[in-house]
Amino acid sequence: METTTLDNGLRIVIDHRPGNIVYCGLAIEAGTRHQTDEESGMAHFTEHMSFKGTVHRSAWHIINRMEAVGGELNAYTGKEHTVYYCSTLRQHLSRALDLLFDITLHSTYPQHELEKEVEVVIDEIESYNDTPSELIYDDFEAMLFRNHPLGRNILGDAGRLRQYQAADVQRFARRLYRPERMVLFVLGDVSLRTLPLPRPVMEENVYQPDIEQSMETTPLPVMEGQGGVPFSIDKNTHQAHVIIGCQAYPMGHPHYTALYLLNNLLGGPGMNSRLNLALRERRGLVYTVESNLTAYTDTGLWQTYFGCDHADVERCRRLVGIELQRLLDAPLSPSALSAAKRQLRGQMALAWENGENVAIGMGRRLLHLGTTQTLQQFCDAVDSLTAPQLLDVAREVFDPARLCTLIYN
Repeated sequence: METTTLDNGLRIVIDHRPGNIVYCGLAIEAGTRHQTDEESGMAHFTEHMSFKGTVHRSAWHIINRMEAVGGELNAYTGKEHTVYYCSTLRQHLSRALDLLFDITLHSTYPQHELEKEVEVVIDEIESYNDTPSELIYDDFEAMLFRNHPLGRNILGDAGRLRQYQAADVQRFARRLYRPERMVLFVLGDVSLRTLPLPRPVMEENVYQPDIEQSMETTPLPVMEGQGGVPFSIDKNTHQAHVIIGCQAYPMGHPHYTALYLLNNLLGGPGMNSRLNLALRERRGLVYTVESNLTAYTDTGLWQTYFGCDHADVERCRRLVGIELQRLLDAPLSPSALSAAKRQLRGQMALAWENGENVAIGMGRRLLHLGTTQTLQQFCDAVDSLTAPQLLDVAREVFDPARLCTLIYN
């Protein structure tokens, strides 16, 4: 990988991969946790509005710019960043970079487009409200990080969104959409020497902040376990939806890779995960059971989800507890540890073939940690793990006294 930083603070990371397809984008330190209390959903809404017109292009020209040459342009918003990304033929990389910088640094957020887009976002909110298997993740995070910016819903509140004016979006963008808060990432047959960077970007620092903006310093809540008593919300759903989890390690933590392996063993994407075998394959109690990690710059969370018949909730919870306790009681055997490492290395090698996800992950990592990581470095970190290390991490994270449970009835 090649990295550099321009005089205006823009960081660039390039991973050379032979081929005719290039994946590129901008990762911006502008997420839900960077909103003020009065800016509900503003980070996500700004992402939407960035496609609605710039000083150089109309909304139609933005939509058509990459589509006309078979490329794809998209974006998403998270708790700590917003990412704009594009995939295209290598010959159109210059077109893609010009468009990415245009919509992030020169958007005008026109009022007539805002009034339409508000209703689009509200429809998006309602689609989540109609999907309890996704909504429960937001509610669990709000419970785990209550009264903290990390607990804010990314999509925001419909009533507040309808109050926003173009000036509100412009103010948010001017505060956060600045080169020194951005990482340009590129994966493809390109190098720093051949990168067709738009010339104005070399010197440009378009937006000066209206106010000083620093990383949110609200103290993280200390979440205690519920003592086995779950929190329930009556959603009148056909099946029950359940999440069990707790706060975990932040990105870059020395124990994160160990927890990543344990999570993969427990409820990762493999059909041979311990939770899938226990709840679905052997007993037919669920269609979906999974566990996952989310890492932020200063904390993280681990959680496992399943949906089941209302009458089977307690049985499924008990089975999850049994599988967790197995990881707490004794270290993995040499054969089990070797198999877990082998499976994770193979999964990551396959995932590394998805250029778009690799490129985005590369940009996010440099944005938040200031470092890069190759597939080989990740595999080396996995190989170095020992059974006693994994046991210590399991006992710290999966301690029943730390776990919280949310149920949709």
